[in-house]
Amino acid sequence: MRSLRVGGVALVLVAFLLGLVASAIWSGSNARWSAHLDHARFTGAVLYDSLRSGGGSPPGVEFTILSAKDRELAEQGQFETISGAPRPALLTNLSIRADQSFESVTSPLTLAILSADLRYPLAGVSVRPGQTPAETLGALTELLASYCSEPVVIAKPGDKPWIRIDGSDVWNCSAAPTDYRLLAAGLALVAVGMLVTIVMNSSAQFLDFAQTLLDRNRIGGPASYETDGLEELRGIVSAVNSYIAVERDRLAQRVAVLSGVSHDLGTPATRLKLRTALIPDEELRTKLETDIDAMIGIIESVLTYTQAELDAEASRRISLTSLIESIVADYQDVGSPVEFQGAEQVTVHGGQSLFMSRRGTGLLPADDKMIVTARPVALGRAVSNLIDNALKYGRRAKIGLESDADNAVITVEDEGASITVQDIEELMAPFKRGSNTKMIGGHGLGLTIVSTIANMHGGTLTFEPGANGLLAKITIQRY
Repeated sequence: MRSLRVGGVALVLVAFLLGLVASAIWSGSNARWSAHLDHARFTGAVLYDSLRSGGGSPPGVEFTILSAKDRELAEQGQFETISGAPRPALLTNLSIRADQSFESVTSPLTLAILSADLRYPLAGVSVRPGQTPAETLGALTELLASYCSEPVVIAKPGDKPWIRIDGSDVWNCSAAPTDYRLLAAGLALVAVGMLVTIVMNSSAQFLDFAQTLLDRNRIGGPASYETDGLEELRGIVSAVNSYIAVERDRLAQRVAVLSGVSHDLGTPATRLKLRTALIPDEELRTKLETDIDAMIGIIESVLTYTQAELDAEASRRISLTSLIESIVADYQDVGSPVEFQGAEQVTVHGGQSLFMSRRGTGLLPADDKMIVTARPVALGRAVSNLIDNALKYGRRAKIGLESDADNAVITVEDEGASITVQDIEELMAPFKRGSNTKMIGGHGLGLTIVSTIANMHGGTLTFEPGANGLLAKITIQRY
């Protein structure tokens, strides 16, 4: 099915036709079965009159008087032992009160039904006020015909001798019409299965593509996407490819412009520094040099942020522990108070016990390597930015690692910072700086870059109060 609009409509029509065929087969089988039961009930009513009047048997039924020995066994109630009875035999007894219209007969009609399969539920024989004996016997023969069995029917009509009633052409399995309702149910299931398959397959293709787009930033998606699915999905993929191409071109142009501006500003900035060095006023010279450095720093920060948005680095499997250790070692080499606490043990909660009201807990050993799928350069830049912030706003930085089966969490805690969680979250906007900008350097893009890098790894950047200061958390997906 290449098109949901065309193929879906065609399959729906086929399923609808199958449903109509199944309905027709079901209705026809029901009609034939009802006719079979009606015939059995009518034959039973006629049979009663034949037994009472001693006339001929109705069509499809034959009478045979039992032998002397079998009559004697029947009189003694030993129906299971008469000749021709199934072995073993299940007995069903029924007495039908005599019809008062036959004044010469006062004894009821006694019936013994022998079957190798079941005792017939006589509760299924319908009884209503004013019901005639003929109608009662008709209800009994209808009950016999409703089961696929081979009953042996013995009857004693009043004072007459016991006789065997052979109604195999009326109530035996061979007389029942072929039941096609199972076939009809199968066709109906096929029709429903076709509709369910259409819905499930179509939704699966769209959901797979949606998940691919969701994972694109985290795993480094391709420049464009391809699909051999539905025509409608191919249209969506084509539109997404066009959007990605346009956005990538825009970002590339932005990076090119900023790179050109940064490069072009390099020469005049160098000349300005040389000329500034010739200014005899030391205070003025220092202010000019500071302004020039700030101008160049802003351009470089914007370029770094745009490059992070461009997402040019490929993802690969790395040891997150090793990455953090190398970053911390670089800071420690220059005497910065940065400490790596290592990965923490993972706490696992047990299930609820039938014998204890409290859930058990256990500790898994820390993951020494903590393998993740990530962009090491971008992730290292994010961690470095958080460490720089911790050193700016606090006296030291403590780095930690936590993990579970799905996520890894990098924590950076400062010491003694006076800034609150609400204040630091406001600083995540581009070019947003704190109230102490005169004392602390920066251009207001550090946390924005960290948040962007966390998002491209399928995670988030959050803050919360720590034990000694403010705690920053980068949560990323491990795979």
